[in-house]
Amino acid sequence: MSPGSTTQSGARGDVNERTFIPPAPRGAHTNARSHMETSNSRRDLVGILKLAYSGERAAAYAYRGHARAVTDPEERDRIRAIEEEEWHHRNLVGEMLGVLGERPSAVREARAAIVGRTLGLLCFLSGWFLPMYAAGKLESRNIKEYEAAARHARASGHGEFTECLLEMAEVEWDHEAYFRSRIIGHRWVRWFPLWQSPPPRETIRSAYPDEHRKPGNSGGA
Repeated sequence: MSPGSTTQSGARGDVNERTFIPPAPRGAHTNARSHMETSNSRRDLVGILKLAYSGERAAAYAYRGHARAVTDPEERDRIRAIEEEEWHHRNLVGEMLGVLGERPSAVREARAAIVGRTLGLLCFLSGWFLPMYAAGKLESRNIKEYEAAARHARASGHGEFTECLLEMAEVEWDHEAYFRSRIIGHRWVRWFPLWQSPPPRETIRSAYPDEHRKPGNSGGA
């Protein structure tokens, strides 16, 4: 046998000994990608809900002090109502975390209580404008937070949360509008520029045409 034939035989043997890896079934990569996206959306949803749960605690305590600090009876009543809505939101978010088998952060909870009560006390020292300004700016962020949570809820297969999250975003929109209306035109706005105005309230639901209000399922108080 010539050297050439030995080489060819050896080459054929190498090929035969290789492990054959069949191609992935059609759609396998798509399914894996979809599973990963769902997992990521669930992770992001849980993260937002945990932040919101403790954040609502801090906000409610701050509003409690804020309501006591203002002298106008109508302002006091409205801020007290906003506090109650924040506690209600906290309860709803806590229920969602329970469905997901998750628990809030104990450290974040303790910090939220301290921050909220401290801000409430500061309302007696900082005058009328700053608490109103800070509250409105915070509420503008909360709108985006609940809108993002609604997107992640649907993407992660928890569409049952979507309606409630959208309603909470709408309530936060109302809160922002109230505080904005109180400070707009105030002389201090020249030193504290207004935050960017959120889009119109109806746009909160524009990406969810199939969502509609269900009796008894409100994000408000």
